[in-house]
Amino acid sequence: MARKKDIKDNSNSLKARLTDDSKPDMPAVDQPITEMLEINYMPYAMSVIVSRAIPEIDGFKPSHRKLLYTMYKMGLLNGNRTKSANVVGQTMKLNPHGDMAIYETMVRMTRGNAALLHPYVDSKGNFGKQYSRDMAFAAPRYTEVKLEKICEELFAGIDKNAVDMVDNYDGTLKEPVLLPATFPSLLVNSNQGIAVGMASNISSFNLREVCEATIAYLKDKNTDLLEIMPAPDFSGGGQILYNREQMQEIYETGKGSITLRSKYKVDAKNNLIEITEIPYSTSSEAIIDGIADLVKSGKVKEINDVRDETDLDGLKITIDCKRGTNHEELMKKLFRFTKLQDTFSCNFNLLINGSPRVMGVRAIIDEWLNWRRQCVSRELAFDLDKKKAKLHLLEGLEKILLDIDKAIAIIRNTELEEDVVPNLMRGFDIDKIQAEYVAEIKLRNINKQYILNRTADKENLEKDIAEIEDILGKPNRINTLISKKLKEVADKYGKERKTEIIMAEHVEVYVPDLAIPDYQVHLMLTRHGYLKKFTPNALKKSDDIKIKDDDEIFLSVDAMNKSDILFFSDKCNVYKSKTYEFQDNKVTDFGSFLTNELGLDDDEKIIWMLVTTDYKGKIMIGFKNGKAALFPVEAYETKQNRKKLVNAFSDKAEAVSFLFIPEGEDPDLFARSDKDKAVVFKSSMVPLKTTRSTQGVQLLISKKGSCLSEIMTLAESGLRDPEYYRIRNIPAIGYYIKSDSFENKQIGIEDLG
Repeated sequence: MARKKDIKDNSNSLKARLTDDSKPDMPAVDQPITEMLEINYMPYAMSVIVSRAIPEIDGFKPSHRKLLYTMYKMGLLNGNRTKSANVVGQTMKLNPHGDMAIYETMVRMTRGNAALLHPYVDSKGNFGKQYSRDMAFAAPRYTEVKLEKICEELFAGIDKNAVDMVDNYDGTLKEPVLLPATFPSLLVNSNQGIAVGMASNISSFNLREVCEATIAYLKDKNTDLLEIMPAPDFSGGGQILYNREQMQEIYETGKGSITLRSKYKVDAKNNLIEITEIPYSTSSEAIIDGIADLVKSGKVKEINDVRDETDLDGLKITIDCKRGTNHEELMKKLFRFTKLQDTFSCNFNLLINGSPRVMGVRAIIDEWLNWRRQCVSRELAFDLDKKKAKLHLLEGLEKILLDIDKAIAIIRNTELEEDVVPNLMRGFDIDKIQAEYVAEIKLRNINKQYILNRTADKENLEKDIAEIEDILGKPNRINTLISKKLKEVADKYGKERKTEIIMAEHVEVYVPDLAIPDYQVHLMLTRHGYLKKFTPNALKKSDDIKIKDDDEIFLSVDAMNKSDILFFSDKCNVYKSKTYEFQDNKVTDFGSFLTNELGLDDDEKIIWMLVTTDYKGKIMIGFKNGKAALFPVEAYETKQNRKKLVNAFSDKAEAVSFLFIPEGEDPDLFARSDKDKAVVFKSSMVPLKTTRSTQGVQLLISKKGSCLSEIMTLAESGLRDPEYYRIRNIPAIGYYIKSDSFENKQIGIEDLG
């Protein structure tokens, strides 16, 4: 309440400032942005956090609490249903919001909406469905509601001073600060909220498991909660892919993600797949849209039709499959690419004494128990005061028993009505409260039998008072009462789990490569950036490969259809693709235009490509400044399957030559400069670096402005006298190329234009 008062004071102060600043005779004053934020924004942010979006330890946001308490005061716990519009109107006395905002709050808590594991509102009529984004709820004038039986556990003790009561917004009514729930409702029903700068997303857990875990925690704080309540339980059912380490992190920190997947059954006779339960975090429409997109894009070809057959019996999405479809393999693919498998991100953020805190399950249970002990103690203290007051009255009545005639005589002989009580006080040595009680007894009840019956409970009252005082003095006895109540709640309202738990390591996942045929292909790269992909049969049929008039093939390599291709661009980027992502070509096709296929910039060109299946071997890059870099191919292997690697090799100088060196090999290499100097050397002379962005080491020393023009294998160079050019150390100046050293002229990368 102190926070709310501070917010109100700040708002009043702001109004005063604005009023003063609006006067025409007041000069404009510059105000620091930090001060403006503190005055204008912080009160709003705190109001959203404290009074709207974040649930408290009783499991409710203010809007939920006000609505349920209104229904409780309307007698809807045991009475008949009433129109929702009636409840909405009454709730406005505590919650000054629009009727639709209040009604939407109610909708989520109803049995009809199916958003909660244990709904708090018994409903009649159309309240939409949590699993459907398009199924709208009916207007409040058509629907009817009352409180569910479980709400007895939310309000137990509320009339015994179990929680604080505060004024509503206009001071005409009282409302509870919290509801004295007898079980950890915060964990039993899911709760989401978005505040300013923070959010809350609390998953639901099985009621019986929560109660049993709380009882076990009361006995031993070090108990393994995962053994009792292994995972959340969602109202929509489905399956949890269980990972104990991830779940342990959620239980300890309150943050993490849970993987959920749908339940389905196969109707082999009719060649159908029926989805009956979906993840809590998605909707049937999102799933159907996702499946339809896959079919339209051609990624899934086994489906004829998908339709929503949800009816009064519940959710059902039907997939009509083509003949010969492997249903299990199809579902693996749909789990991989649609919302049939989704994640629930946990963020157990709640308000504790007005301050937001992210807490794990263990900490939440501990905090709830501390709060619940206070509620139980307040209820016991309330009962104790009542019993002591009753005992006090009975002690006065007992004294009357000693001489009833005297009491009657005192009353009869008293002339003034206001003197009756003082005369009884003096005549029997009792206090005013006792005398008032005696004076109010009806004449017909002033008999020995009545008084004996009333005083017969005195001994029982004394025992009860002693018992309550003993409980209040012994915390373990309060824990016992809490445990007993938790067991009663679990037995009365507990249900079997809706969400099935399956071990993540036992789940088969869709692997794209398995569904794609693998066969030998031949790849050709042209200077204009076209990639041609041919099968051996296509090449056998014709030797006349079509290319554009001003284009030519400069790189040709054999590959498999499931190979990875690394495309190196002149902007030091590497683009990763699978061979099967490019369609097979006919010899008359130009091929796939890589600018479009890879998303290259308009002025970006592919200057080399490498095909690999295992990322083994090494890459050597020669740079125009005479340096050479050697690093492993595995430097381009990424777990995230990224399509584009920026700064994939050094940009300190222009790359003029690329060379792949198979694993375990140390070939002789030939390098030459644009000044007709050349060297022959072992590849191992260039030290192997681990990072792909290495600048390399100096291979050729520049003389008279010379530049490295190319590096190739000695076998490819056609060099007749390699020993003449061989060097033993790097860097080297090189040897002038003799005119008779080559069998034929080699084309270097600098000729690519």
